[in-house]
Amino acid sequence: MERGNEPLKGFWSLPGGLVETGELLQDALRREIREETGLDIEVLGLVEIFERIIHDPTGAVEYHYVLMDYLCRASGGTLCPDDDASNVDWFTQEQVAHLEITRGTPEVIAKAFRMLRENE
Repeated sequence: MERGNEPLKGFWSLPGGLVETGELLQDALRREIREETGLDIEVLGLVEIFERIIHDPTGAVEYHYVLMDYLCRASGGTLCPDDDASNVDWFTQEQVAHLEITRGTPEVIAKAFRMLRENE
């Protein structure tokens, strides 16, 4: 999805968001993907966990995220941007290299493709 809001507005990234208090992680994953892309998904497995710390122009920490990226399969819905996405689309692994994309995302996508190939 292309981010429609800060931080990193205009960059392509994987869909995601906050887990609400009391919400199970996989329920949050399904909700956030539905809100941002219009798709219903089946969660296949965890790909990667990492931190992203974003500094403001003065060097102070502005955002600090712990990101958990999951491999998912679309199971329904219609692909369309919603919520904080300005655009959504499907890309091949080769096309990802040519996108203005958030740091670390191409590596996560490559790992997810490896996981898919290993499970075929």
